[in-house]
Amino acid sequence: QVQLLESGGGSVQAGGSLRLTCAASGLTSRYYYMAWYRQAPGKEREGVAIIDSGGATFYADSVKGRSTISRDNAENTLSLEMNNLKPEDTGMYYCAVDSSATPPDTRRRYSLLYKGDFAHWGQGTQVTVSS
Repeated sequence: QVQLLESGGGSVQAGGSLRLTCAASGLTSRYYYMAWYRQAPGKEREGVAIIDSGGATFYADSVKGRSTISRDNAENTLSLEMNNLKPEDTGMYYCAVDSSATPPDTRRRYSLLYKGDFAHWGQGTQVTVSS
């Protein structure tokens, strides 16, 4: 059973930085996708960034150039480093994981991030950015 636990959220001023971490357990598949999503009050959930088991990444335009998604296979963690934070980055941040029977590919990576069809989700960690 896959379990995900996010941490690292908090309150920061605009221009600041945060590093979110997701501890993953129970993921045994050789191929997988891991991603960060966020949801602001009254808004739809938004895919922020995705990384696959091959290390390929993709970012939403809203965070591109300001964020870095990474994974530590030894620690079984997923991270999201966010810099130059803006008030519009405020929201609940969730990590998500989905396994794959085949090697990851660009099309699936893009589709997963925008459709959000992940099998496993964490409980979320709150990020609040004040102006």
